Amino acid sequence: MRRAADRAQPELRLRDAIVLGLLHGPAELLPISSSGHVAVVPWLLDWPYQRLDGELRKAFEVALHAGTAAALIVGLRAEVADAAHGLDRRRVQLIVLSFLPPALVGYLLERPIESRLGTPATIAAGLVAGSVAMAAADLRGSGRRRREDADARDALVLGLAQACALIPGVSRNGATLAAARARGFAREDSNVLSRHVALPIIVGATALKGTRLARRGLPARTARAFAAGIVASFAATLASMRIIRVVERDRSLLPYAGYRLALAALVLRRLRVGG
Repeated sequence: MRRAADRAQPELRLRDAIVLGLLHGPAELLPISSSGHVAVVPWLLDWPYQRLDGELRKAFEVALHAGTAAALIVGLRAEVADAAHGLDRRRVQLIVLSFLPPALVGYLLERPIESRLGTPATIAAGLVAGSVAMAAADLRGSGRRRREDADARDALVLGLAQACALIPGVSRNGATLAAARARGFAREDSNVLSRHVALPIIVGATALKGTRLARRGLPARTARAFAAGIVASFAATLASMRIIRVVERDRSLLPYAGYRLALAALVLRRLRVGG
């Protein structure tokens, strides 16, 4: 009986892995929620991916984040080197205080968040909540504070924003951009702060979850699809970085908020029609 049940389980298709990898790259860099898209797009399109074992989907998302994290390190190497060269007490404080809240919340509540807040309905709620926060921060206008002005309070607010972004659909990029704008930072400086506080979390979470995955081992017949997803995510992230930097420089968050609301409405409509 166990073998028959295993055979009935759908497998991670190679094309699904590639498409989701290509989607994950730009979705991680834009304030639209990469985790939300990886979850709801297969659900909306009724792909076999949505019926995969939950642990397998989590493992694949770790693989996608690994590809994105590697691309960010490569693509932002000059920016990271400049930040490391000018590392001082203020910057260390910014990194530590923005890292601790999401790290602590993730460590304590990772499983409850994944099991209770990863459904289409809760992802739609996260998309809406993030949109409201982004729109409210953006409507205040572009502030005048520079990234060099960031202090301990700013770091803690950015950290709390990243902790909120552990909820699928909220978006780490969107939450930190909204928080930085709400704290009065200029739009371009908000983007730089968002990248600087996000990279340690992305790398740290990927390393932790990757270590757990390595201990468990990959499920049978998934290595090829996992590798394809990682490569696709890496390539898509690198390819998107130049375009996204041009797009997000001194631009409003309102179009992204509108897109997120439209996606949430599509999910809710599908839920209502599906009964």
